[in-house]
Amino acid sequence: MDEIKKGFEPFYDCHSLVLILGSFPSVLSREEGFYYGNKRNRFWNILSEFFGEKTPRSVDEKKKFLSEKHIALWDVVEECEIIGSMDSAIKNYRVADIENLLQKINVRLIILNGGKAYDIFMKNFSEIRTDYIKLPSTSPANFRFSKEEWFDALSRVFERT
Repeated sequence: MDEIKKGFEPFYDCHSLVLILGSFPSVLSREEGFYYGNKRNRFWNILSEFFGEKTPRSVDEKKKFLSEKHIALWDVVEECEIIGSMDSAIKNYRVADIENLLQKINVRLIILNGGKAYDIFMKNFSEIRTDYIKLPSTSPANFRFSKEEWFDALSRVFERT
């Protein structure tokens, strides 16, 4: 029987301009206690490269980076049954209260990190008025990753350095 796992609380502050939504934290992320904890995931490297910064390694460095860059993080799935880390293993999920979060912050763009995040978002939140975009997953399992698509999306809100 699959175990019910809980995701993380949203990371944001009142200055957040972009909300990046993943599907659900991987096993390595859950072990680290913060988003995108798998060192092979491209997430932190792509953001760091876009902003011309050193890649944050510790959870504290990651939080500082996100705050300085005005980026909020969360997942579309708040709780689910899952074994392992694959999006295809997510079952019997409960969605996060994204609408409530959007009442607290005035983001300009929601980035959906991968197909599963996008599919669940569209099924549950397609009426949200904030602009959103589906991007290729930063997961190391995604062989169709496009750095250029991520840079183009981030450039809609931020200047690249």
